[in-house]
Amino acid sequence: MMTDDAWRVARLPLPRRLLGKAMAWSYRLIGKDRYDDYRLEWIDGLPFMVTPSVFNPKVPRTGQFFASHIDSKLLSPESEVLDMGTGSGVCAMFAANHARRVVAVDINPVAVRCARINALLNDQDHKIEVRHGDLFEPVRGEKFDMILFNPPFVRGAPKDSRDRAWRSSDVAERFAAGLRAHLKPGGAALVLLSTFGDGRLFLREFHNQRFKIDVFAERRFVNERLTLFRLVPEHKSA
Repeated sequence: MMTDDAWRVARLPLPRRLLGKAMAWSYRLIGKDRYDDYRLEWIDGLPFMVTPSVFNPKVPRTGQFFASHIDSKLLSPESEVLDMGTGSGVCAMFAANHARRVVAVDINPVAVRCARINALLNDQDHKIEVRHGDLFEPVRGEKFDMILFNPPFVRGAPKDSRDRAWRSSDVAERFAAGLRAHLKPGGAALVLLSTFGDGRLFLREFHNQRFKIDVFAERRFVNERLTLFRLVPEHKSA
């Protein structure tokens, strides 16, 4: 089931889309798009080293927005969490502040190393296990109370390792198909989508796999709207 609000991931009106493109070009002109470098970012007081080819959680703002909603209301001290596509490990780190155990997964081996560095940097390496692999393959047979995913929400073939964080040809279908099998009874997932991407494709796949979809949080920018969706499996008919 999908609420009416859930479908609001549709594209922004044309004037705002054009403004977004203009802002993107301005970032290129002044060098703000060159985040594929060694950088130290601070997010809500926590330091994160971002290495080349790893998605920066602050410059494109999606990681920072997602992490800001991971708190003690979402997770309990006994929660087991999967952070899918962890990147720099930002969501895994904030989850580890509240949960008992966090498994962080990424297909990019450089991101795996980066997330491990940030787990050490933030003294959370005793709670966070970072694994390399594609989607649910590294956690085969495991179930979690909460699954977090900031997916590549643009449809298309990725150009390189860094582009995998933005773009994919089949992640929506494969993630939706595998999600239910990795949730504990009463478990849920949080997935972030943007008006820059093909969000309706993800929502359609979640709907097809019989998930209840609700808007958990939303942030509007001049040229983009970010939405966190909460997914809960619907009970299958007898």
